[in-house]
Amino acid sequence: MPARRSQPDARPEDPIGGGFLKRVTLIQDRVPSFRKYPWSIPALRNLGSLELHPRVSFFVGENGSGKSTLLEAIAQAAGFGEQGGGKNFNLATREYWSELGRTLEIARSFRREKDGFFLRAESFYNVATQIEELGVSLKYYGGRSPHEQSHGEAFLALAANRFAGEGLYLLDEPEAALSPARQLAFLRILHLHAQRLGSQFLIATHSPLILAYPDATLYEFTGDGVQPVEYERTEHFQLTRDFLNSREHYFRHLFSDPDEAAG
Repeated sequence: MPARRSQPDARPEDPIGGGFLKRVTLIQDRVPSFRKYPWSIPALRNLGSLELHPRVSFFVGENGSGKSTLLEAIAQAAGFGEQGGGKNFNLATREYWSELGRTLEIARSFRREKDGFFLRAESFYNVATQIEELGVSLKYYGGRSPHEQSHGEAFLALAANRFAGEGLYLLDEPEAALSPARQLAFLRILHLHAQRLGSQFLIATHSPLILAYPDATLYEFTGDGVQPVEYERTEHFQLTRDFLNSREHYFRHLFSDPDEAAG
């Protein structure tokens, strides 16, 4: 069973009735070859079924571990465009998606989302440009063009104004342009949606601040597969904690002369 933190009891007035996506499963019979990318990624090659938290699920792991690749494939299977945005927004720059999405099976709950958004940090600028060209209302960005704001300002404005509630939100490294203070501001928005507005989030992240959100399931991507993990046992938490507690030790190791270290 996934490792979950304690979560508050649902109150009668809460619009929480469980998430929209319950489970994602790799159907091995659909995989053409486990020697072919992306199925050759160790974590994905060993992927079975992942039970998704009804509110917040985090994907955590090293660069290249497959967490963003899986998030993108889930977005594809859930009906989002490859470059991100809402379900009615399709800015395609390639002829096809990752083939991983075609080998996944998503189990849905009886609920259907009323809103949705897929954020890819690497294509957020292109999506913002297309939004301007299409004349989409700037109210979703706090009344200002996203190109007149920093990346971090634009994303926070999007989350605060575009996310409408009872939505399915898939976010790939939302911390990419957020300062630590703004990551905390994002957590406030996340909490509002997850606990009060009936939304579900799937988030791939490296941020130990965002990962600390208390009502979530964390999945760690490693060479052995994808496994549930407690926050305090993630490498992101442990490395950040140890560095802040003993940065001089890390500096001595990082900045030492390679020849002296070998001797």
